[in-house]
Amino acid sequence: MGKWTVHALRAVLAVVLAGTVFVQVSMVWALVSGNDPEDGSLPLPPLRLIMIVGMLAAQVALVSVWRLVTMVRRGTVFSHAAFRYVDAVIGSIVVAALVWFAVTAVNAPGQREDPGVTVIMAGVGVAILGVALIVLVLRMLLVQAVARDGEASRMRAELDEVI
Repeated sequence: MGKWTVHALRAVLAVVLAGTVFVQVSMVWALVSGNDPEDGSLPLPPLRLIMIVGMLAAQVALVSVWRLVTMVRRGTVFSHAAFRYVDAVIGSIVVAALVWFAVTAVNAPGQREDPGVTVIMAGVGVAILGVALIVLVLRMLLVQAVARDGEASRMRAELDEVI
């Protein structure tokens, strides 16, 4: 991974992380202070709590990706240490899907006249779970790469002994 790619990715991760923290703090402040800027047509406190949890899941994924990028840059990504970060990303995506399903459930009563919106939202939740499955497949590829890297290291050591 090139130096510019790493810097660009880290810049994006930092901006998104700062943005989610700002929005979380704003939502917590709105919950604590009782100031509701909306007209009250939606149940905002449950939605705010759900979104705070969702943003926390996104933040865990952002930090995990940051750590994985660091490992790639150092050439240590093909190790067992990378699995915990990949697992954290998978868990974060699953939590994001659950958060999306919760938002769908909170929003559903307001969509009685047009239930298609709820069906579409549920479909988006299933798509988010599909992303978690894709990352799980990538984790399996990482498992194979770590095993092959270990095998190659052993073979190099054996070859060094022979020579």
